[in-house]
Amino acid sequence: MQRRKIPATGEELPVIGCGTWQTFDVGASSGERAPLAEVLRVLFDAGGTAIDSSPMYGRAEGVVGDLLAASGDRNKAFLATKVWTSGRQAGIDQMQRSMNLLCTDRIDLMQIHNLVDWQTHLPTLQAWKKEGRVRLIGVTHYAESAHDTVLTVLQRAKFDFLQINYAIDDRGAERRLLPFARDNGIAVMINQPFGGGGLLRKLAGRKLPSWAGEIGCTSWAQILLKFVLAHPAVTCAIPGTSKPEHMRDNAQAGLGAFPDAALLKRMTAEIAA
Repeated sequence: MQRRKIPATGEELPVIGCGTWQTFDVGASSGERAPLAEVLRVLFDAGGTAIDSSPMYGRAEGVVGDLLAASGDRNKAFLATKVWTSGRQAGIDQMQRSMNLLCTDRIDLMQIHNLVDWQTHLPTLQAWKKEGRVRLIGVTHYAESAHDTVLTVLQRAKFDFLQINYAIDDRGAERRLLPFARDNGIAVMINQPFGGGGLLRKLAGRKLPSWAGEIGCTSWAQILLKFVLAHPAVTCAIPGTSKPEHMRDNAQAGLGAFPDAALLKRMTAEIAA
């Protein structure tokens, strides 16, 4: 799998990771958890490392923590989670709970979820980064309507990561956020790389285009992910799944060539029209 540098540290992050919203919010039974353990195994076997979660995602943090502890694979994971509450002490308490649930004493990336009370949480994140409790800090959002506010926050404060929505049918981030991140040394993690409007379901019945083989794609999911990864500002995409076969398919998008400018235009015209 291809890897891209995180500007703040110079370390390389594999370009495909795994999101956990909804998909990892399950109970304790082996029937519910066994497929998720396989999802993580497939991710690691393919060379991926990033696993993204949040206190907002129900039981997902605890499930990820339990699975990594049971497999002994914590050292293979780039663990990202979020603070999603208001108030300084509430933020501290929530982040400590996240560490406990994830069975770790250090988070690779701690993000302020949807900018909630970001000015209050930022000094805590900065202090925890100095102490080594978190390695990198970031902000997130999922909606184009918030992009102007996100940009203002990035202009006012120093963050290592931006997590934002971006897809072939959701390209608002191209206008200002992605160029700003690229020009200012901010790594970018993409949520919703398949868009928010059921694009994969719409494409499911369509034959793959003739040019798919030019970039090594054997599925629509790979095509949509390669579109996202073709942007030079993007560091990693985190499609969520609870199915090992989907994780395996997604991981293949991190191999081989990405679309050039000419093919990106053609993809947009044929798919997002």
